Amino acid sequence: MLAKSDYNSLKIVVIGCGNWGKNLIRVLSELGALAGICDADPRKAAEFSDEYKVPRYTLPELLSDDSIQGVVIASPSFTHYDVAKLTLSAGKHTFVEKPLALCLEHAQELHELAQSTNRILMVGHLLQYHVGYAKLREMVHNGRLGKLQTICSNRLNLGKFRTEENIWWDYAPHDVSMILGLVGELPHTVIATGANYLQHTFADVTHTHLNFANNIRAHIFVSWLHPFKEQKLVVVGEKGMAIFDDCQPWTSKLKLFPYPVEWVDGLPQPWKAEAENIELPQSEPLSCECMHFLDSITQQREPITNGKEGLDVIHVLHAAMRSINTQQPYHTGNVKTEPLKPLAVASGITL
Repeated sequence: MLAKSDYNSLKIVVIGCGNWGKNLIRVLSELGALAGICDADPRKAAEFSDEYKVPRYTLPELLSDDSIQGVVIASPSFTHYDVAKLTLSAGKHTFVEKPLALCLEHAQELHELAQSTNRILMVGHLLQYHVGYAKLREMVHNGRLGKLQTICSNRLNLGKFRTEENIWWDYAPHDVSMILGLVGELPHTVIATGANYLQHTFADVTHTHLNFANNIRAHIFVSWLHPFKEQKLVVVGEKGMAIFDDCQPWTSKLKLFPYPVEWVDGLPQPWKAEAENIELPQSEPLSCECMHFLDSITQQREPITNGKEGLDVIHVLHAAMRSINTQQPYHTGNVKTEPLKPLAVASGITL
């Protein structure tokens, strides 16, 4: 990881100044790499340009400026494919907020385009850069939990309601990315259900089951029609259980439990053991994520959430939608992902 002062040599433009784009603008400015603002709304672009003392660009101006090495795309999801295709084709290293694209074919095309142009393509699966998840993934990789058995992820809140995408595409990319990172491969079968309560065309609640090889099962429950906020990932292995709960204070975000079952006279009995709080250094995941993108550019290395990882996530998102629409299980073919690797080496993440 470079020192923050070394990022001054990079020139990165953020495309999209909305609710999440403004956070990326702030962090890249703090890192010294923010070189400009681009937004379809000229007034919004001018506002952030004045606040951060950087130029504002139209998209054609940005694409033709050879001094701009990279872009961060935080525009609406339905624009991700079109904008990323333009920026990669123009030779810009490209960070795309989740989801990478809204269909499998487009995600595949972007992945291949990044490879053919020899440019970095990184997807904003933010929780991959959270020290709590990084430590959990390291524990799984090192065998501390034993063989994986079940994984359960809940991402629940009341709103913010979307009109361009359903709850599955809005919330679940993070959960899918984390689960694939733990298991190390795509599920062979996806079974999903969804319900539309607020809008006839958009699911507000979805339940998704992922069946992996070796009898590993995962469940994802996402809803923006829920009375309280919850962001919890529960991982059960044959030797222990872990809970990553991002709504908790730093001292208790990651807990480790001994395996909660013991055998007495040939029968399984519950064992209620005390949890161990895993100590974590405090850091801002978004800052770690942005540093990882900048380091990937300067060190010419593939980011952890690269185009292939983004494509794998789209595979699962697509499979779940097919299952919801057909009310049938969807078989993915069990395409392999990248080998499981510790995440502690990610920029800005120190364990």
